[in-house]
Amino acid sequence: MIIVGNWKMFRGPDPQALVGLDAIVCPPFTRLRDSVDAGLTTYAQNVHWDKEGAYTGEISPPMLVELGVTGSLVGHSERRQYFGESDETVGLRTRGALAAGLHVVACVGETIEERRGGKTEAVLRRQLSVLEPHPNLVVAYEPVWAIGTGHTATPEIAQAAHAFIKSLLDAPVLYGGSVKPDNAEALLSQPDVDGALVGGASLDVESFTAICQTAARIRS
Repeated sequence: MIIVGNWKMFRGPDPQALVGLDAIVCPPFTRLRDSVDAGLTTYAQNVHWDKEGAYTGEISPPMLVELGVTGSLVGHSERRQYFGESDETVGLRTRGALAAGLHVVACVGETIEERRGGKTEAVLRRQLSVLEPHPNLVVAYEPVWAIGTGHTATPEIAQAAHAFIKSLLDAPVLYGGSVKPDNAEALLSQPDVDGALVGGASLDVESFTAICQTAARIRS
């Protein structure tokens, strides 16, 4: 079971000590060193595709490797929505990071308009078309309509989306859409849900640890 969170608090219970659990944290770039030094499995929130070049403001895969960072998120819904991330650049970032030896959590998911229009599978198929199976690749299903809105996909909706993704790409799939301690068990118990990409709930030590404990209990 894999749990990924943007955990800023480096003191308190160690979620990585839980049996059967891969706990990963994705702090801002300015806290990557703190996270690595704290002994946490650390991913960046984004990564560029080239090893080097004139890309002011971007962080290359070798820079992350040098810091001791293990991997990176790619294609998060907020990167797509606010910063013009495209399927093409998601594919480039994913391949560049994997080639450098990093792990990648590649995010996919539909908006509420796309879901209401019956386009969920078409959107997921398009987004997944730029990805290829790789031992270090994990997919995160982020229904955009369930991020920061207070809404959460039902376990049945999550299971259906995860099963569809796995029919197209051989990779573990995490659920990322308002995962909280009170809904984690129902979501993580679904057969094709391999873990969670936790947002706001990971900013609180007790909340994030509770989700990790739930995941470890399900796995055991």
